Amino acid sequence: MVHGPCGGVGTDGSCELGDRRCSFVDVPVVPRHPLAGPAGPAGTPRPTDLRDLLRQGRVVVADLPAAALDAGSLTAVGNLLRSTVHAVLAGDSPRSRVQFPPAYRAALVRAAGLRAWTGLTCRDRNRVALEGELAALAHLGVDAVHCVTGDHPALGSRADAAAVFDLDSTQLAELAVGAGLLTSVGESPTAPPTAHRAARLVEKLGTGAEVCFVNHCGGAGPVRVFVEHVHDLGAHPWFLPCVPVVVDVASAALLASFPGLVLPPGHLDRILGARDPREAGIASAVELSEALLAVPGVAGVNLSGGSAPGQELPFAEALAEIGRRLGVDA
Repeated sequence: MVHGPCGGVGTDGSCELGDRRCSFVDVPVVPRHPLAGPAGPAGTPRPTDLRDLLRQGRVVVADLPAAALDAGSLTAVGNLLRSTVHAVLAGDSPRSRVQFPPAYRAALVRAAGLRAWTGLTCRDRNRVALEGELAALAHLGVDAVHCVTGDHPALGSRADAAAVFDLDSTQLAELAVGAGLLTSVGESPTAPPTAHRAARLVEKLGTGAEVCFVNHCGGAGPVRVFVEHVHDLGAHPWFLPCVPVVVDVASAALLASFPGLVLPPGHLDRILGARDPREAGIASAVELSEALLAVPGVAGVNLSGGSAPGQELPFAEALAEIGRRLGVDA
């Protein structure tokens, strides 16, 4: 990694692996270093109605809750989410590291009638493989790509796999923008070094990335402070803060496995302690979404989370209901 730190830094400054201090915590923000070597797949900015939607605001993006390596599950989930969210984020999952290749997954999402916001991680592919995926995504006409460095393999379901990390998220975003794709990056405002997180995002945005997914950071107040800090530094991306979707114990456990997660105080206890946790979770997600959408600079929200194996459809139904209550007419 060149442009650290990642989003999984512990509150004590430790690496997400827990066996050392993060080497980026005690140093200034690393300036962006353009990639050396041959240029990636070239392209001009491709038309996508997602940009128009982001300009209008109140965009609702949902994590894709389909079972891994199951095209039938993806189609069934798509049937539930179609017209209730503006796009689905097909990204990484600590429970299911092995997924269909990003471009094929995006093709399945689009075939299901949904806009595909496809996640790419640097953990499992080197630069050559990532350039190939970007070329395929551009050829497919994917709606957007989300570039992350990725959690270490030791933190997920395939600790036996080697970590690649040939690139980091900033370098990957540079390649994605160069391929003509609407590109998003992530940032974790509450992960150390908190004072440098806004400036670190500005360096990422120097690649031409247009959207920032704001990782779970404790509610609308912390998001507002972070957005204002980024604006003060002269950058104005579209912000999509994450909204935790919890409808049962299993979905709460999945969220808790995300490195660097910070939820509003008492969030999980209120939902799981309710007489009807499912309804409480849906209502809570709608309430938090509305609070986040009221923050100047926030263009939408990301309904974040997932289900226990076999519960993908009920979880998708919850996401769809949240989208309907937020007024989505996609």
